[in-house]
Amino acid sequence: MRSFGTLSFGHYGPLGGGRQLTAGDSMLQAIDLAQGMDDLGINGVSFRVHHFARQQAAPMPLLAAIAARTSRIEVGTGVIDMRYENPLMLAEEAASVDLISGNRLALGVSRGSPETVKNGYEAFGYTGSQDPRGADIAREHFDLFLRAIDGEGLAERDPMSPFGGGTGLQRIEPHSRGLRQRIWWGAGTTATAEWAGRIGVNLMSSTLLTEADGTPFDLLQAQQLDAFRAAWREAGHVGEPRTSVSRSIFPIVTAEDEMYFGGSAGSDQIGVIDGMRSTFGKTYAATPDVLVEQLQNDAAVMSADTLMLTIPSQMGVDFNLRLVENFARHVAPALGWQPTQAASRV
Repeated sequence: MRSFGTLSFGHYGPLGGGRQLTAGDSMLQAIDLAQGMDDLGINGVSFRVHHFARQQAAPMPLLAAIAARTSRIEVGTGVIDMRYENPLMLAEEAASVDLISGNRLALGVSRGSPETVKNGYEAFGYTGSQDPRGADIAREHFDLFLRAIDGEGLAERDPMSPFGGGTGLQRIEPHSRGLRQRIWWGAGTTATAEWAGRIGVNLMSSTLLTEADGTPFDLLQAQQLDAFRAAWREAGHVGEPRTSVSRSIFPIVTAEDEMYFGGSAGSDQIGVIDGMRSTFGKTYAATPDVLVEQLQNDAAVMSADTLMLTIPSQMGVDFNLRLVENFARHVAPALGWQPTQAASRV
């Protein structure tokens, strides 16, 4: 594990006891938390994207705001649902955030997970899918998105334009060179991971896999990472692709930690999501020494170069910053992590 960051679900709404976390609160707190993490030398901050829900639905403005207020931390998503996206507009926005951040974008995209509505992407104007889950739309959108960020000409120039006519095909603007190297595909199966390796994007693997054959989750996920890397090499891509896995990890350092997370640890589970039998990873909650041993025995955590911690964003900035700092101080160094330069608090 060379780097770690957070993955926030960005929930907002009633908190109980008459308290309310608004959408504005959620985004402003996310910015403050990212700044604190940047000071600590944490490597990344990402947001899960869901439409028709009280979560982050349009992450690009938030990522741009964080990028403008930080200097080292990667800003990203885990993941944007490509069924809902205009691929050329997303390409423009992604390039803009990448340029604002100084090439610190880590944009995770995929077909997406089940939403709170049925075929919500159709309400966005994307119809005609031949797949019950819209996977064909997601792949088509992603293909055009990659062509756009790679700088391919996509629209015929107008030689009569008063704004600088010409001939040939025009690429989208702005263009951020090398952006493809900072694109991740969220894969739930080994077959999809292999596809991501063949087309040459990074791999993001979550806390569940839509596969279940009795193999422990970490081993199943590690096999997925191996298959991805093999496909990358066989396709002849240069360099080493990046891989990330997500885990729910709560270091228990104080009595407050014990109160909140003392009974959270569990084991892998088998269930059904989106109509598919799936394996769900366990939650880790223990003292730092126990966590180190458990994570060193997690095959996927040790195989991936990046670990993303899912955080309880509704708990506020101070609580989450302390949680992340505890992991950075007491657990991550034993897994091979070192903070980025200029981080003096760890």
